[in-house]
Amino acid sequence: MTKSALSQPALKVDHLSKSFLGRTVVDDLSFSIAPGEIVGLVGLNGAGKTTTINMILGVLAPSYGNVAIAGVDLGAHREEALAQTNFSAVYAPLPGNLTVVQNLRIFGMMYDVPELSARIDEMVEMFDLTRYRNTRCGLLSSGEQTRVSLAKALLNKPRLLLLDEPTASIDPSTADTIRNHIRDYAQRERGAVLWTSHNMYEVAAVCTRMMLLSRGRILIEGDPRELPGKHGMASLEDLFIDLSRGSDEEIAP
Repeated sequence: MTKSALSQPALKVDHLSKSFLGRTVVDDLSFSIAPGEIVGLVGLNGAGKTTTINMILGVLAPSYGNVAIAGVDLGAHREEALAQTNFSAVYAPLPGNLTVVQNLRIFGMMYDVPELSARIDEMVEMFDLTRYRNTRCGLLSSGEQTRVSLAKALLNKPRLLLLDEPTASIDPSTADTIRNHIRDYAQRERGAVLWTSHNMYEVAAVCTRMMLLSRGRILIEGDPRELPGKHGMASLEDLFIDLSRGSDEEIAP
């Protein structure tokens, strides 16, 4: 990665807003993520996390605001911007009629990954998928499918990696291994990560910064290991519950 690439944010979100049928789901959201930074986006169901990710991915058009990935404006240069990102979520499985290797090869070709066969072998080994290389993804367990999806997400060494509840369907041991892989990726490749999770232990263990979203706005942000103490709470989970309930009560009619 060049020095110029490292000098600008991997992701910059400016005044991002999204409304559906008159209801504002994401409300004037602004933040940036630096290369190598892992940022947790947390909040109650319906807080606007997935809508935010879908706008960053270009799946949803914002009602207002801009997204730039590695300095490339998503609205003006969609293909160039999205070539530098990748994504994994339990609700977005890979085609079930294709094998693990077939899926990785197709997506690798889409992202124009150099030395693709070697990179596929590397990802298969990293995510302990060797025995499933030629198995159709639809026959895999939910945890195995999650590992294939994560292998796909790292295939192109993205500048920006978007993870929506990436460990929700896997056992604790495998989840810990995956968290280590993501940390190593961020440090080694200087890739930025936007990570949504309801697991506060995971957020504290992995993320260098956390943003708590409520009703489409950032309610609080900072180092997840320091935030509880600053707000007089024993744990990050206690802080999450307290702030989430408080914000709902404040806004409720």
